[in-house]
Amino acid sequence: MTRSYFGTDGIRGRTNQPPMTAAVAMKVGQAAGAHFLRGDHKHRVVIGKDTRLSGYMMESALVAGFTSVGMDVIMVGPMPTPGIAMLTHSMRADLGVMISASHNPFYDNGIKLFGPDGFKLSDDDEAAIEALLQEPPRLAVSENIGRARRVEDARGRYIHAAKMTFPSDLRLDGLKIVIDCANGAAYQVAPSVLWELGADVITLGVEPNGLNINDQCGSTYTDALCERVVAEGAHIGLALDGDADRLIVADEKGRVVDGDQLMALIGTEWQRRGKLKGGGIVATVMSNLGLEKFLEGEGLTLERSSVGDRNVLERMRARDFNIGGEQSGHLILTDYATTGDGLIAGLQILAALIESERPASEVLHLFDPYPQLLQNVRFEGGDPLSHETVKQVIAEAEAKLGEAGRVLIRKSGTEPLIRVMAEGEDKGLVGTVVADICAAVEAAA
Repeated sequence: MTRSYFGTDGIRGRTNQPPMTAAVAMKVGQAAGAHFLRGDHKHRVVIGKDTRLSGYMMESALVAGFTSVGMDVIMVGPMPTPGIAMLTHSMRADLGVMISASHNPFYDNGIKLFGPDGFKLSDDDEAAIEALLQEPPRLAVSENIGRARRVEDARGRYIHAAKMTFPSDLRLDGLKIVIDCANGAAYQVAPSVLWELGADVITLGVEPNGLNINDQCGSTYTDALCERVVAEGAHIGLALDGDADRLIVADEKGRVVDGDQLMALIGTEWQRRGKLKGGGIVATVMSNLGLEKFLEGEGLTLERSSVGDRNVLERMRARDFNIGGEQSGHLILTDYATTGDGLIAGLQILAALIESERPASEVLHLFDPYPQLLQNVRFEGGDPLSHETVKQVIAEAEAKLGEAGRVLIRKSGTEPLIRVMAEGEDKGLVGTVVADICAAVEAAA
């Protein structure tokens, strides 16, 4: 079945343009609600959102959709995506909804759905909801229309759950931390968690106005974080994205630390403590070859999945790993959460920093990344990758890099782009092979 609504991470788009309109949101509520009306118990859905202006509109539309098919709605307001996953499971809800476009600008929005177990929906569930979107809504009879209520203490519940993941014998006393909440969903909960654990907290991106989410702040724009860490003499900086499922870190020298280094640290720390499952970690095909080589040296494996945190999680669950993530900062620790959680990952990093009694610049830089280059080539139609000349150039590039490097070519799932990535020990050679492949793709496009 061809998907018209769901992408790699729920439904997302420009607000007030299909599919991200109030009318579609109401239909999604009706379709998803109808799909999860199973059994004779009273059904309920938890709805959270980030701080986008359009969140009010989308929330109201979803509430109308769910209640119209007989589901009770619990609204919790601004809340990190992993918090919605946690609350869905703990409240015994049938469904969880996060209204967010993650790291995108304010004018985009999205709908992420979680099942009763707190995990993102399967392909089968999404396909079933897609099918229901093509049918007339299954409206409840008048006396079975759902009710809606707002829960005021949801933030406190998530704060408590996050703190419980931090080692009970440790405190953050004496640690000066800069936290950038991207003017997003974690603007209240993340600083509160750090402060309650004893840290000296310096905040950025905690004044949302509906329009400034991810605007020159957060995990996709770390300049302000790095500058503030150095200016304040802080020990470390943490940057979350708009819905707080990503984490990027800055060390005390103001240098950015990506998800690969963070996974390396948490993986080796958990291995030392006897907590690591699966004998390694799961990362995507985009993670640096340096991470793979480092883990091999530690006697651990790197299992690679397709791009996307849902693909990472599926591989983790299938192979019984408990650490996985992406270079971009989606870190999934299934001992504590059912989806990426930037704050909980940050607490694991802080625990390692405290126990090491060394500066972040030493603790967080466990390997030297291989030179890596990614370029996009736009094409108008057809399949450039099927051309024999392109195949030949790619084969030649792989031969040149040999075992000391790799080439990754893939089509974008959202745009007419061919993504060309190469990495290896020789930076100049990496640049040459990427340029050669891009030129061949452009000629064939």
